[in-house]
Amino acid sequence: MKTLSNSPDHLAQTTAATQRLERAIMLAAGDFALILACCNSPQKQQQILNLLTPSSALKIQEIVLQATDETLYTTIQDQIGNLHPDVLMITGLESVVAINQLIASTNIMRDEFRKSFHFPVVLWLNDEILSKLVWLAPDLKNWSANTIRFDFPQHQLINNPILIA
Repeated sequence: MKTLSNSPDHLAQTTAATQRLERAIMLAAGDFALILACCNSPQKQQQILNLLTPSSALKIQEIVLQATDETLYTTIQDQIGNLHPDVLMITGLESVVAINQLIASTNIMRDEFRKSFHFPVVLWLNDEILSKLVWLAPDLKNWSANTIRFDFPQHQLINNPILIA
């Protein structure tokens, strides 16, 4: 018996989502764009990041947020300094203790992102953080295109546990 995550449909969905992410990054090259990538599995997220980095001709920088981070804008500024990557991947949102504060401050500072960062920013988040973003930062959420999903929402997994024989 194998789980849905190993099914051909799930692999096809992941491949299609990865291609959408690559396309969104390429289309936004040289300009600020907020790209939301939703993945509930940290292991799967890391696998996708590992695939993207060597296959991309772009310079991808990753920032892993720490539990004590309180603002996204300042954290990015401190990490990248004057060096601007082609693409910035932000991971670790689920580990931030003051996540509500971080999301709210990011919403307030959203115009500064566009002024200061001339590259796409990919926020990797899970369903819980995505819900908080929609609730606490609707203006910021509206700046992004459709969220790119790399797995099923958790409520679908709970309500529809599918096993394939």
